[in-house]
Amino acid sequence: MISSIHARSSIVAIALVALLVHAGCDASKNPNATAGSDAPKSADAALTKVTLQLNWFPEVEHGGYYAALVHEYYKDAGLDVTILPGGPDTPVLQQVARQAVTFGIMNADNILFGQAQEVPAVAVMAALQTSPRCLIVHESSGITSFDELKNMTIAMSTSAAFSHYLQWKVPLTGVEIVPYSGNVAQFLLNKNYAQQGYVFSEPFVARKQGGDPRVLMLADLGFNPYTSLLFTHRKRIDGEPDLVRKMVTASVRGWKQYLEDPQKTNDHIHQVNPEMDLDILAYGIKTLAPLVQNAADPQPLGAMSLARWQTLADQLTESGQLKPGAVQVEAAFTTKFLPSP
Repeated sequence: MISSIHARSSIVAIALVALLVHAGCDASKNPNATAGSDAPKSADAALTKVTLQLNWFPEVEHGGYYAALVHEYYKDAGLDVTILPGGPDTPVLQQVARQAVTFGIMNADNILFGQAQEVPAVAVMAALQTSPRCLIVHESSGITSFDELKNMTIAMSTSAAFSHYLQWKVPLTGVEIVPYSGNVAQFLLNKNYAQQGYVFSEPFVARKQGGDPRVLMLADLGFNPYTSLLFTHRKRIDGEPDLVRKMVTASVRGWKQYLEDPQKTNDHIHQVNPEMDLDILAYGIKTLAPLVQNAADPQPLGAMSLARWQTLADQLTESGQLKPGAVQVEAAFTTKFLPSP
């Protein structure tokens, strides 16, 4: 079902200890691995094979990466990119750390949780400047802000970073938190019910099925991790900078194309993920565009700042999700591969 799109957990520290045992493995031992300049060449000998592992099923959140593929921007950069769909249990950080894949897609909080476990992952571009994470409430409830969430039921993951932050930041008096079921069925039945979502998914599904969703953006509460980050292994940053630069440049170009003309890319996303109907993809790109480039705070596409990363680390620490001093924010990302504005 389309409405199950975001039943995802954001905490990724589980099983990372086991991953560290393998973090130094030779990627050539894995048949799916790539190694940049030493990687096997594709049928076109001029292209270097690259794998990009998604954190979820293909959707608008990944649109710019698919646009770079569909419009052959990766090919123009000398890359033969294979995009691997993800899902609720896809161990993206682990795969990148083992160098089983060349690049991965994750959110900034996941990168910091991984760094706290010594995972050698480095973000190289941020597709979304504003997090799409939201709660949906009923318009008929009269609720317009987070501090009005009282004496009701909220369905959300209790392990997700945003959930911990929300419970730390907001009193939630009389609120019962229940597991998120992955669909909007209960929301449609219960007027005193709210649930987690992504702004370009659950609100559309709920309204299409006759609901009256109102969106409360977590970014408005101050919790705003970069989303749909492109990241890779630290060894690749140091040892294959030309490969990383090509991937970043072509991905930025893809995101620009997707914002300007998404139709061809949306057709492709629908083909690889039929649950993403064209109507929800069309709605999604309209909702996504201001999250990629915020008119109120314009930033070059893909940009990241130390201040934003530090704010996120501080929030995760203050809300008890990271131990003080557990991460070195400067090591979590680099902007040196981004094209000049």
